[in-house]
Order: sequence, then C-alpha cells, then structure tokens
Amino acid sequence: MGKRDIYIKNMVCDRCIASVKNILTGLQIPFENVGLGHVIVKSEEIPYNELGKQLKAEGFELVIDKNQEIVERIKSLIINQIHYSDGEFNQNFSQFLENKLNTEYSRLSKIFSETEGMTIEKYIILQKIEKVKELIVYGEMNFSEIAYQLGYSSSAYLSKQFKEITGLTLSQYKKMPDKHRNTLDSI
Repeated sequence: MGKRDIYIKNMVCDRCIASVKNILTGLQIPFENVGLGHVIVKSEEIPYNELGKQLKAEGFELVIDKNQEIVERIKSLIINQIHYSDGEFNQNFSQFLENKLNTEYSRLSKIFSETEGMTIEKYIILQKIEKVKELIVYGEMNFSEIAYQLGYSSSAYLSKQFKEITGLTLSQYKKMPDKHRNTLDSI
C-alpha cells in the first residue's frame, strides 16, 4: 500500500489536527500521521473532491501537489485509452500525452518517474497486460486480435512482454482455472 503526502492550509493548532483526523476517519482514509499542515495517508485512492469540501467547511484548504495532479491526469488518460476506448489506438503515447496535457513529454516523463518510481512506458505496459488478461478472460478474441487491438506489432511481441511481466505465456494464463488480475488503481 502506497503512502501519499497531503498538504492542508490553515492547520495551526492541536484542535485543527483533531478536526482533520475526524474528517479522514469519517471518509475512511487511513493515515499514518497528521501534523500541522501535513498529512501522510496510507492509501492510493483518496477522494480529493470530498476531502476538499469537508476541509473547506472546517476552514481548511486542501493543497494539491501540482506534480501529483499531473501524474493522476497521466494515469487517467492512459487507463481511459487502454481500457475504455473504442477501437485501436493509432498514436504513440508520448505524443498523445503531450497533446492532452499541453506539456513536453520529457517533463511529463520526469515528473511521473520521480513521483511514481517507474517510467510512463512501464506503467503503460502494466496497464496493457491487465487489458490482455481481461480480453483473455472474455475469450472473444485470439492472441493476434488482442495484439492488434492493443497496438502490438505482433502476437509474438505481446507474448514476450506478457511473459516478462507475469512469468506466464499467454496460453498458460488462458488455461489457468483461477486467473489473477490486478485492479487498475493498484498498478
């Protein structure tokens, strides 16, 4: 489970800390530490909108780290493109992200790597592998069709990458009675 730092303006006393702890507890956001102006949460999923509303109602202000905001937008764009778009994707992700976020890819890549501890490319691969697992479970496409849909140059290349990530061949995974899949937010 990852940890996230959250910064909150106007936390100036022990009563403020107690108030913020109550808000976090009410929203079921596990936390490690609450100090003046700073919270360390033990969760990847944080309902920022609701948290912000409740903090504001108590006179506080949620400070969203700009880099974290960029990372969340990158993840959202990648997940939407891989898991929820119709048809194949005919653009490279670096250009796609650059266009969507109006920021040079080198900057996006640096922010993502520093924040997440992995490259954008690795994150894309992990998301694609989860989509492959999903498509195998559905059983409606063969490996070549899956490779094509996800933008792989060949089913052989998809197979190689799948084995590197999962330790299994596509066929071995398909034959497994209990196919393990990761939740998208855990990647």
